Amino acid sequence: MSIRKRIWRTAKGERHEAYVVDYVDTARRRRQKTFELKKDADIFEKKAGVEILGGIHVAERASITVEAAGKLWIGIAGADGLERGTIDQYTQHLDRHINPFIGKLKLSQLNVPKVQEFLDTLRANGRSTSMVHKVRVSLGSLIADAQERGKIGHNPVRELKRNPKRSRRGKTKRQYSRRLQVGIDIPTPEEIRMIVGAAEGRWRPLLLTAIFTGLRASELRGLRWQDVDLKAAKLHVRQRADCYNDIGETKSESGERTLPLYPMAANALREWKLKCPRGKLGLVFPNGAGNVENRKNIAQRGLQPTLIRAGVTVPVTDAKGEALNDKKGEPLVKAKYPGLHALRHFYASWCINRKQDGGLELPLKNVQVRLGHASIKMTADVYGHLFESQDDAAGLAEAERGLLSVRVN
Repeated sequence: MSIRKRIWRTAKGERHEAYVVDYVDTARRRRQKTFELKKDADIFEKKAGVEILGGIHVAERASITVEAAGKLWIGIAGADGLERGTIDQYTQHLDRHINPFIGKLKLSQLNVPKVQEFLDTLRANGRSTSMVHKVRVSLGSLIADAQERGKIGHNPVRELKRNPKRSRRGKTKRQYSRRLQVGIDIPTPEEIRMIVGAAEGRWRPLLLTAIFTGLRASELRGLRWQDVDLKAAKLHVRQRADCYNDIGETKSESGERTLPLYPMAANALREWKLKCPRGKLGLVFPNGAGNVENRKNIAQRGLQPTLIRAGVTVPVTDAKGEALNDKKGEPLVKAKYPGLHALRHFYASWCINRKQDGGLELPLKNVQVRLGHASIKMTADVYGHLFESQDDAAGLAEAERGLLSVRVN
């Protein structure tokens, strides 16, 4: 590997100079790369030398664009048997967020500063913090796939700091995740009592089951009668229905679980079983034809009207945040919680703080099992802050009395 200075003149007699790095890559092919500045050539020479020794160097000419790598990545995702919904999400990330900004760049041109610039560009163009995070994960997976194919030597996304610090005064560009709050993200016990009182018709057993089991919407839609043991008051989760209404396996091995059925939910299911539309799938909560119920129907025709009848609402506001009225001058309202996941959040919080209602607080591991989370870390990250602090003043005082009351003979 060597660096040589090249000097030439244009047709107009203008003098130019550049620095050319000559080297042999890992495929034993001679390569050249030209730089305007000597220091840039020196940096490349050192970096390429290390990569060649490690067998990971990919010359820019041998590299492919991010867009081309994305097509290969989507292809392998389909071959691996991922759900259609997951592949569609990856495709959307590529088409809407990655390709418009860096799709024409070659993988060899990507580095940590370039990736950080891309993420900042997404934020500047109105992408939410959540979406930026999801696109970052997809880009990292895309590059990892290309790395396995020998199209890039390293993964700059994985080299980014995973947990950037941020002061609460907002001095940095990155945002911290907001904790779930009771009354904002999680229905309060009083709101749940109001919802239970307002639930009616075919939606009552579904909503009660959601409240008292914490099942995901996909698990509710895929639940079969053969997996409900009304005599033993137990419910077995063994399958789910995806966003295309296709029945498949649970999200993970932990998703398969057995849950207790509380009396109110069990009684509602007994009554519903006599009226439930029959179908080949044997579903507990099918549509009128006995097939998989659409997720939007459950939210828009079941949950939201029930919340409005129960008075669990918030005002409808305009862009300025001002409350709107209807033609009669009455305030316009909408359901406070738009989706079933709020009921799952409630079930988690109820399991954690049941002693408020005279029950026993479940340990975090038990809550993880009830919710079907793949890891206890996921449960702790989402719901850990809901556990009552063990360092409150009353608890410390009681511990102090117990400690000092022990006498040594």
